[in-house]
Amino acid sequence: MIKAIFFDIDGTLVSFKTHCMPESTVKAIEEIRKKGIKVFVATGRHFSAINNLGDVSFDGYITMNGCYCLAGKDKVIFKESIPQSDIETFIDYLENIDTFPCLFVEENKLSVNMVNTDVQYLFKLLNFMEIPTKPLGYYRDKELFQLTAFFTKEQEEHVMQSLPNGNAMRWYPTFADVISTGIDKRVGIDKIGEYFGFTASETIAFGDGGNDVEMLRHAGIGVAMGNADDSVKSIADYVTDSVDNDGILKALQHFEII
Repeated sequence: MIKAIFFDIDGTLVSFKTHCMPESTVKAIEEIRKKGIKVFVATGRHFSAINNLGDVSFDGYITMNGCYCLAGKDKVIFKESIPQSDIETFIDYLENIDTFPCLFVEENKLSVNMVNTDVQYLFKLLNFMEIPTKPLGYYRDKELFQLTAFFTKEQEEHVMQSLPNGNAMRWYPTFADVISTGIDKRVGIDKIGEYFGFTASETIAFGDGGNDVEMLRHAGIGVAMGNADDSVKSIADYVTDSVDNDGILKALQHFEII
């Protein structure tokens, strides 16, 4: 019996083309909730950057790839920041070895050290609001939960040596989300489940990116969107249509949830 469903946002709930949820998805979630099944967001976004879900109601949120989880919109039930020693060595790396843009995510705000065309493209892709720029020194004494760092796959091994307690998750070629080792959306499912009273085996999870892989593996049923990377599709229990072709609705109908 399915008791809860988890949805990634970008490329899953929300189209990269329209920056909003398809009407079929909105209606499907309404029907799910009427049946008593709980629905949750599972995103790499900071809560303040969730700006594209309209008036759809959710029972809770896995944000920042699992390191910050909420019941409802304001009850924090789990949080795990990046070790301060890693922040220090990462800033040293940016200052002395290789400078590139990074989005630094604090508990209640986010900012960037610099902006280039890759950052501008990401903000456009995700329909982000304007984000302030701060000098690297600002972050040395801040509690940070996630770094969205604009280094390539080829740079990753070298960069991550400055973050020995960090884990990089990539869902786009130009950047990676970095959070504490051992934390991901899978952990978020368990923390949310402990709070609401269900197990991972009683869940379905939908996703399309590399940061969704552990969540899809962990859920009772892992569904990859039709627009997902092949690496995501290969580990999913089921591959549905794309976000723009009513993929969520079709999968829920396939499993006779609605």
